[in-house]
Amino acid sequence: MTITHWINGEPAAGGERSQPVYDPATGQSAQEVQLADRATVERAIAAAEQAYPAWRDTPPLKRARIMMKLKDLLEQHADAVCQLITAEHGKVLSDALGELQRGIENIEYAGYVPELLKGEHSKEAGPGIDSWSEFQPLGVVAGITPFNFPAMVPLWMWPMAVACGNTFVLKPSERVPSAALYIARL
Repeated sequence: MTITHWINGEPAAGGERSQPVYDPATGQSAQEVQLADRATVERAIAAAEQAYPAWRDTPPLKRARIMMKLKDLLEQHADAVCQLITAEHGKVLSDALGELQRGIENIEYAGYVPELLKGEHSKEAGPGIDSWSEFQPLGVVAGITPFNFPAMVPLWMWPMAVACGNTFVLKPSERVPSAALYIARL
């Protein structure tokens, strides 16, 4: 079995190179992961750039509701995610569940984005000076994550970035790619 990429909401092949993904409990490999080439990365960035204007203009409350749906889906599919973490990383299921739970808590926090994005206003911060801050999305942002927390670290990054109106390109560790890919599919 070959693990591909996930671009623009669907599986996407890309890159001529691949490498095995090992089960640390057995030392065996039952699957390979495609390693993205430059063209694949550029395709992922282009898809994120294309999605950005509409996503940026999506009201924060709607983005928050989508995050809450993701939270619910992860809770419903926690066993499957944890099995993937265990099979590729070697964590016992209870550790994998703890990792996923901490990631889910970050999604829950991202659900508060309508309140977090309100900004601040200070009237008369100085003589005749009002001060305010506005929070705006940046655009396409990216995260490169290590192997040691295949679900939690990506969930530290992209839920808040996406909830704030950005689009996101994730490069999970090639040693443990399946949990991040499964979460993206959800």
